[in-house]
Amino acid sequence: MSLDPEHEKNLWSLCSQGDLDAREELIVAYRPLVFWIAGKIHVNDSELRQDIIQEGMLALINAVDKFEPEREFKFSTYAWHKIHGQIINMLERSEKKAPVPLPDELLQVAEESCEYYDSSGEDWLDVAESISKLEGREAEIVSALFFEGKKPKEVAAEKKLDISHVYRLRRTAIAKIRACLGLETG
Repeated sequence: MSLDPEHEKNLWSLCSQGDLDAREELIVAYRPLVFWIAGKIHVNDSELRQDIIQEGMLALINAVDKFEPEREFKFSTYAWHKIHGQIINMLERSEKKAPVPLPDELLQVAEESCEYYDSSGEDWLDVAESISKLEGREAEIVSALFFEGKKPKEVAAEKKLDISHVYRLRRTAIAKIRACLGLETG
């Protein structure tokens, strides 16, 4: 992060025009930020440490690609939030504290339970049957999120629940569906 401000401004201009060398120079210049953030997160597992750094690098690349210099924000601040947020999300997912992004959850369960995907949907009947066995709040949450297409925040507001409770109910429901299908839950 030792770029001369004028040179950095020039790099952002070139990067926004599609210059891959400028993009790479920006990524390399801000790479120490990833290591600094990763160093602030205490984990004992060396493999997990590598995953954190990899996740941070992906977030940095994404931040460089999406940064809008014309908005006159400092890139380091923008990147810090992107990198830190993505690392924390990865850690929460790996610790089963946060859900996998919405569209993939039921799709993954369905694909794991079927020998192959049949576009007619006949192979997915077991999944539908498993979902129909849910009761109470879990059934309401799955219905609202997956079939009505609502966002967790909307469901939380409608049901007067904390958003974290909506996520827990969703995770529990997915685990029950997986168990019903005889899939590993861990």
